[in-house]
Amino acid sequence: MTTWQGWHRFATTDPPAPPQPDDPPRSTDERLVYHSAFVTIRTPAISQLATQVRTLMILGRHQQTTARPSLIVTGPAATGKTTALLNVGRTCHLAHTRKNPPPPGSAHATAPVAYVLVPPGATAKTLITEFARYLGIPVATRMTQTQITDAVCHTYTQAGVQLVLIDEIHRLNPRTTTGAQTADLIKDLTERLPATFVYAGINVTDTPLFSGTRGAQLAGRATLITCGPLPARHGTRQPFRDVITDIENALDLTHHKPGTLPRHTAYLHQRTAGRIGSLTRLIRQAAITAIHDGTERITKTALEAAQLDHLAEQHNRPTHNR
Repeated sequence: MTTWQGWHRFATTDPPAPPQPDDPPRSTDERLVYHSAFVTIRTPAISQLATQVRTLMILGRHQQTTARPSLIVTGPAATGKTTALLNVGRTCHLAHTRKNPPPPGSAHATAPVAYVLVPPGATAKTLITEFARYLGIPVATRMTQTQITDAVCHTYTQAGVQLVLIDEIHRLNPRTTTGAQTADLIKDLTERLPATFVYAGINVTDTPLFSGTRGAQLAGRATLITCGPLPARHGTRQPFRDVITDIENALDLTHHKPGTLPRHTAYLHQRTAGRIGSLTRLIRQAAITAIHDGTERITKTALEAAQLDHLAEQHNRPTHNR
């Protein structure tokens, strides 16, 4: 998805849909593929991010003199940051193309959304090269960073990019020379491109990226959204249980009894530490196993047999005092 063709294919391909009562039964292979891809569960973070992005895009639409307001999506690993980012990007893409259909004979008229991954050990030149690669802007070895940046700013403006999503932003460290130059590049892009920028990364507020003089300039323009572990309770609500119910309703198992998984909310919350990524992986693994072994249902025994990701396993590992 870090090229326009890949992003366009992702945004315009219908996401997996849960089974409907009147649908014909799916084959075993179809159901295995479905649980592998699975639906996007709408978490509170996705709802908050969608609202904020829509508001800030309107807020900055006619801003001419300074950089537009931006967003920072932060939180621990496996808490749904990238999923939220991609979901909001797809929504923006589809909303724009509905309002601005391409002219006859053209595959697409504009590229409303750009999705860029910060490469490991990024320098300003390697990062701006990633921006160029997204829209297929030719980059010759002899080109300077300034030349590539000028080409990117011109092409992105001509293509109508309105939303720039920068993922893995925690890889930047402005305390190093290359990191400082890269942070300056991002600041330069926010001032030259007529687009709203959204950054996502692991525990961004604990990194040097938004501290110090350079960081203060980025942070001063950004709204912070935290994708943290879901609490078992929030006032009178039970957000983690609600997510489990949504996941269960999306399963495609022939003998699974609705209400089974929500009864194990306390166990699932303790085992996954409330991380949405760990939770969905655990349940999807159990569903795939249930299809393979013919049980076609998920029980607590099946959940206990499914292995978690390493991060969640570390959380559940007992600690011993010396």
